[in-house]
This record gives sequence, C-alpha cells and structure tokens, in this order.
Amino acid sequence: MSKSIIKDRTFKFALETIKIFKLLREQNEYILSKQLLRSGTSIGANVREALNAESTADFIHKFSIAQKECDETLYWLDLLMESGFVDGKILQSASNEAAEILKIIKSIIITSKSKL
Repeated sequence: MSKSIIKDRTFKFALETIKIFKLLREQNEYILSKQLLRSGTSIGANVREALNAESTADFIHKFSIAQKECDETLYWLDLLMESGFVDGKILQSASNEAAEILKIIKSIIITSKSKL
C-alpha cells in the first residue's frame, strides 16, 4: 500500500485550518473564519476524490478544484494576516504550508496533463 504525501499533508493542513478557525471564533470573527474553514478543508477532500478518480481527466479535474481551493485559502490567510485578527506567526506557518501544497498540486496537474 503506497503512502500519499499530498493526501497526508492536506489532511494535516485541514486540521491546522480547524485550529485557526477555533481561534478566530474565540475572537468573535465569524465570516472570514467560516470562509477559511470551508476552503482549507476542501483541499484535502478534493485530493481524496482525485485519488479515487475514474479516469485521468477526472483526476486532473479534481486536482484542479483542489488547486483553486488552496489558492482561495491563501487569499483568506493573507486577508487575516493583514487585518491582524490572529498572531501572524500562526497564520504565516499555515500560509507557508498552503503555498507548498499549492506547488505540489500544480506539479501533479502538469505531470498528469503531460501523460494525456
């Protein structure tokens, strides 16, 4: 049974997103926190769907959705950092991980498209 690095990293990232969501809720921030939670946890869900794809085209499509969700998550993290709701170190760490995940996802998509 092979281990999927992207599956593991996106799952851990979703857990980190949930922690940030809880911190934001403690500060009575409800709108941005929910947006971050939705997009940050969706990355891993779409990766899992991609790993069970019915075809290469389906695989690429699901990873493309994960890519969009990851980029959206980076937007919310940037917005939260600039607004000062939470300690910037926590958000910067999550932002760095999201950026790395985004690079991996883009690489997977490019490699998969070249095999079509």
